[in-house]
Amino acid sequence: MNIIIFGPPGAGKGTQSKFIEKKYNLFQLSTGELLRNEIKNKTQLGLEISSIINSGDLVSDEIVSKLIEKYISDQKNKQRLIFDGYPRNIDQAKNLDNLLKKYNQKIDIVLKLSVSLETVKKRILERQSQEKRSDDNELTAIKRFKTYEQSSQPVLDYYKESNLLKVINGEATIPEINIEISGLIESIKG
Repeated sequence: MNIIIFGPPGAGKGTQSKFIEKKYNLFQLSTGELLRNEIKNKTQLGLEISSIINSGDLVSDEIVSKLIEKYISDQKNKQRLIFDGYPRNIDQAKNLDNLLKKYNQKIDIVLKLSVSLETVKKRILERQSQEKRSDDNELTAIKRFKTYEQSSQPVLDYYKESNLLKVINGEATIPEINIEISGLIESIKG
C-alpha cells in the first residue's frame, strides 16, 4: 500500500507518518528528511538546498524527483511507501504517477491533515524549541503555510478526482487522528 499524507508544515505529517509506518510496516518517505539529510551530509546539493529552504522557498521538482526515485525503485519498498510532503504541485503529482507506473506501483489513499494557520504557528514554535531546526520560525512558517495552501489545492483536487483524497481534522489530538487514519486505511485494505 502506498499512501500520500498532506498538510502544511507543522500539521503533524511526520508524527502521523511515523505512526502509520510502525502500525502497517511501511517506509516513510519524507522529502523534508531527505533534504535535511543532504544538508547534514554537507553535499553540494545539500548546500544548495539549505539556501533555498532558509529563504522559505521550496526545492525544485527535479532535485526532489531524483531523491524520490531512489526509494521507489528499491524492491524492499514496493507498495510500502508513505509520501510525506510530496507531491507539492501538479507536475510532481504526475511525475510521481509516472515513477510509480515505471516500477509497477500506485497510490492507494491520500490523507490531508487540515489545520489552521494559528495551530501551525503554535506547533512550529514548539517544534523549534525542541528540535532546533533552522527552518522553524514564525515568519518562515507563515510563508510556507501560504505557499502550501496556494500550491497544494490543485494537487488535492487532482487526487479528489481520482477518489483517493480523505480529509482529516488535524486539530484533533494525536490519538484521535491515529484512530481516524487507521479506520481509513483499514477500509481500503478490505
